[in-house]
Amino acid sequence: MKTSVLVVGGGPVGLTLSLLLSEYGVRHLLVEAHPGTSRHPKARGVSARSAEILRRLGLEADLRRAGLPPSHVHFYRGRDLVDPDFVRTGVAADPRPGAERTPSPGLICSQDALEAVLLRHARDREPADIRFHTRLLSFTQDEDGVRAELEDRDTGERHTVHADRLVGCDGAASTVRTGAGIAMEGPTGLGHFLSIRFEAPLGEVVADRASASYFLTAPGRGGFLAVDNDRHWVYQHPYDPSHDDPDALTADHRALVRLVRDAAGLPALDVTVRDTMTWRMDARLAAGYRRSRVLLAGDAAHTVPPTGGHGMNTGIGDADNLAWKLAAVLDGRAGERLLDSYEDERRPLARQVIDLSLANSRARAGYRIDDELLLTAVYRSTAVLTEPGTPAPPPLDPACEHRAAAPGGRLPHLALPGSSGAASTLDLVGPGFTLLTPNPAWHRQSATATAAGLPVTAHPLPVDEPRWTRLSGLPATGALLVRPDGHLAWHAAHPPAEDTGLLGVLRRLLSAEDTAAPPRR
Repeated sequence: MKTSVLVVGGGPVGLTLSLLLSEYGVRHLLVEAHPGTSRHPKARGVSARSAEILRRLGLEADLRRAGLPPSHVHFYRGRDLVDPDFVRTGVAADPRPGAERTPSPGLICSQDALEAVLLRHARDREPADIRFHTRLLSFTQDEDGVRAELEDRDTGERHTVHADRLVGCDGAASTVRTGAGIAMEGPTGLGHFLSIRFEAPLGEVVADRASASYFLTAPGRGGFLAVDNDRHWVYQHPYDPSHDDPDALTADHRALVRLVRDAAGLPALDVTVRDTMTWRMDARLAAGYRRSRVLLAGDAAHTVPPTGGHGMNTGIGDADNLAWKLAAVLDGRAGERLLDSYEDERRPLARQVIDLSLANSRARAGYRIDDELLLTAVYRSTAVLTEPGTPAPPPLDPACEHRAAAPGGRLPHLALPGSSGAASTLDLVGPGFTLLTPNPAWHRQSATATAAGLPVTAHPLPVDEPRWTRLSGLPATGALLVRPDGHLAWHAAHPPAEDTGLLGVLRRLLSAEDTAAPPRR
């Protein structure tokens, strides 16, 4: 069998990558070793940036229906679930009056429900071939592509797939990363937890304190995660592997029930244990995201402490960054060096996310949940054109003032009331490059680029000059060039003198003249 991209791993990152590849018309095969999607809630926080990405794919409404209501997105701290002296806080918000950075605020949607929505939409996309209970046994690569051996775990049958690219979205114990010989760097075993999924009638108990997460303060241990804030819950119990035997504990149903009752502060609570799993907190980063035709995304590239809720969201951002670049290289519009920009942009961001999450895990007084943290990512790479002397990108920081749109940053949200089919500037993005401008003189530039095989969609923004200047920092003669992932690639105050000016910019951004460049090793 032949395919353009083989995606290994069918969790949130692999499924998002599949959706995006289908959006760009890339034929691909996704394989997942497990028989189906996750049975455990696992990650639950979908950040604002991830919500924007899924909005672009048309999934946002389905996800919000599957998640907790916005009124429950709070964080509880108390000795147990019935502590009268509890503290309940919301997510960190922009303190400026009237500030609205996104049309898609984050939400809480447990991973089992999230994956079900992603899978349903991914299977509806024509270019996708998705196979569960199929594992990657081994692979080799050369200048012609990747040769992968797969096994159908239902029948034991083995077969070979030839792909142009292989992407490992297969988690912290990635078979793809190991096979590519890419090392992981950073500490492991920062904490060990037994996760107990259970049913119990807790809805009335927490009615006056309904939250997404319930952090237990001393003498309580661990915390509760709300699946529906009624009957379905997860209790995270910390344990010491040098003294505790999690296998013995999970085999003792009565002991599991006692753990839940003691943590809840309700000794007579009716508890039904549905599932358990153990997990380890690590803070690790891959030494590289690419080895020739093999790339990594999600936990295969970075394992992020869950303190802050950024791990899965960083992986979804990886998929968004990588998908359009793969599509451009595979159809011949871009050179190999465009794929190097994936690591150049995403690895420094993952380093920051790991460090912030690690600091959160050590904060004795607790930490803030920054739903909008990833909105502030700014890239520097060959896929972003900046002026000479442009300073290094600022660190991730949702508390900082958002400057007008600048190359490398995410296109700022600007409400477009009355605009047909677009409530926000973000709704104008993709699936190819987008040119935003109030100046019709730019349309010749986009038409020339499109005729040359590098399509650009020009949108005349229906905004007045002050709003345009506030968005772009440019005069009314200017334009913003937006990448398919919603990040600014380039801007200019005036149209180039020649109609081929924008075409030249695109060729530079795509490394289009570097098709023979050696892939990163």
